[in-house]
Amino acid sequence: MATPTEQYIDVLLALKQGELGLLRRYAGQPLDRTLQAFDLFTGLWWPLRQKSAQAPRRSLAWLVAKLYAARPVPHERGRRLARVYARCARREPSRRDRLVREFDALLTTPVSGLEPHLDFALGLLQDFDAAVDWAALTDDVSRWENPAVRQSWADQFLEA
Repeated sequence: MATPTEQYIDVLLALKQGELGLLRRYAGQPLDRTLQAFDLFTGLWWPLRQKSAQAPRRSLAWLVAKLYAARPVPHERGRRLARVYARCARREPSRRDRLVREFDALLTTPVSGLEPHLDFALGLLQDFDAAVDWAALTDDVSRWENPAVRQSWADQFLEA
């Protein structure tokens, strides 16, 4: 049985181009900015939330929806963002210092400021046609304020 987070990711993966285009328009914006954004998102998230209180929190599910719409990196279970990012960064020796600085900035950013940093990281993955585990990313972001999550990302980055 799929977890509530995996079910949410399945909903995002099934979105049509028009729906993704609407979500892309709301990059960087709060959910309550427009009624159209709120209605679109509510249709994606609320049915899962009604079934399970374990579904991703609304604000984080909104963040992941906007990121997926902007950077539809393929979903592949087990492909942790920190590891994949490190492998991509290694393949870019001329940009490696900047990519490491960007990753460090990501690790030190509170959850409320993650969107531009995650967008940058996912853009790098997109440049290399890499995949990421969107469910794991969502779960990690849901626990971002726990220092152990960010330490785990740092460890994965260094191990890769």
